[in-house]
Amino acid sequence: MNPLFSRRELLKSSSCGFGLLALAGLCEQQLKASPAASESASSNPLAPRLPHFTPKAKRVIFMFMQGGPSHVDTFDYKPGLEKDDGKSPGQVPGKGNRKLLKSPWKFNPSGNSGLPISELFPHLSKHADDLCLLNSLHCDLPNHPQAAVQMHTGNFQFVRPSLGAWVLYGLGSENQELPGFITINPIARIGGAQNYGSSFLPAAFQGTKIGGEGVQLARASVPNIRNAELSGPQQRQQLDLLQKLNQDRLSADQVNPQLEGVIESYELAFRMQSAVPKVMDFADESPATLAAYGIGGAAGAKAVGKGGGGTDNFGRQCLMARRFAEAGVRFIEVGFGGWDQHASLRNRLTANCSGIDQPIAALLNDLKQRSMLKDTLVIWGGEFGRTPHAQNEDGRDHNATGFSMFMAGGGVKGGLRYGATDEHGIKAVEDKMHIHDLHATVLHLMGLDHEKLTYRYSGRDFRLTDVHGNIATKIIA
Repeated sequence: MNPLFSRRELLKSSSCGFGLLALAGLCEQQLKASPAASESASSNPLAPRLPHFTPKAKRVIFMFMQGGPSHVDTFDYKPGLEKDDGKSPGQVPGKGNRKLLKSPWKFNPSGNSGLPISELFPHLSKHADDLCLLNSLHCDLPNHPQAAVQMHTGNFQFVRPSLGAWVLYGLGSENQELPGFITINPIARIGGAQNYGSSFLPAAFQGTKIGGEGVQLARASVPNIRNAELSGPQQRQQLDLLQKLNQDRLSADQVNPQLEGVIESYELAFRMQSAVPKVMDFADESPATLAAYGIGGAAGAKAVGKGGGGTDNFGRQCLMARRFAEAGVRFIEVGFGGWDQHASLRNRLTANCSGIDQPIAALLNDLKQRSMLKDTLVIWGGEFGRTPHAQNEDGRDHNATGFSMFMAGGGVKGGLRYGATDEHGIKAVEDKMHIHDLHATVLHLMGLDHEKLTYRYSGRDFRLTDVHGNIATKIIA
């Protein structure tokens, strides 16, 4: 009898077993290792591994703002843009006679460091001394699909492993009951699964999706995570029988990487049934914590569609990210779309920022109170920025030649403004930071040498940064 066949027939013969089968199918995709990555039946691709050198950060929380937030209205203060408002210097090829548009919002010196932060972020600005503003990012193309994929994988031309997958491949996971890479409400339309995929890396390292674009996180769950028919001990008995069949087959084959992945996937699925819902359940969080993140209440209950102004949905994402980080998940990404503001900049950017300002500030404060910010690297940003020129009177166009992101915690210097764009914010001109440089720096902070973190595929060694990447040493504490 073929154990692989019998295990499926056994589960399919009982409706109570289908949930575990479906959940294990999900885990199987994440845990199936290639022959090169699996050396024995007991090998675990997600086991913790030593970094190349002592890391500054143990985990990453990446907040991806899809659409391209306007840097000149948020974190890149440009007095020259205010001075030249209405002028048409013709510095952007192909933009005709578009006129410069000053920011409608004031920039206030914040914290002891005096970082200039837009008044759109009254809560976040209180954490200015924890922020490292990166004002000299640039990427290769000002198109959403290519730029978003490059931000996540380093390459927009070919399918490549995502940043989260590379981090998990290099370091493994600290919690064997949870996925090592989780993406919360990922943006589906731009990049899709490529943004959290593992490509040619073993599937063990791809991200586990929770929710999706436009999904209310309060109702999101991992499919088939609950079993309403069998108790935990009963499922354990059923699984023990299946695993015995598979182990017998493995003993006969001696080497069978696919079957090893099947065995581990069922074990992870069983463990996840209790571990994942527990982390996703906010019942043990105090009312004060929920209020701090903007969850519930009048402000949190506002509509939170794409780019909506309510804090509830993004607040839940941030709190869930903190809980997963605390539980030992290595890489967590949270998604928030609606930043592609070609028109109605004043209304739409105000709504976006009000939706994320309080939750991000609460996340930073929460991590700091738990002594986690020092070894948690928090990253915020989109795939590119916006032009300082006006579009449709009250909007801004795509700009890939200069834009802003920020980091906090995880070994970066707080209260720092790194790099610069030109006087109007069009192009990065000082300490320029390409996406490859960003990725090299993130890996370095995690204790990984981006030139040594390689994977043999199709006859050559691949790495996240390809043949590029310079570490931004000036931002490292």
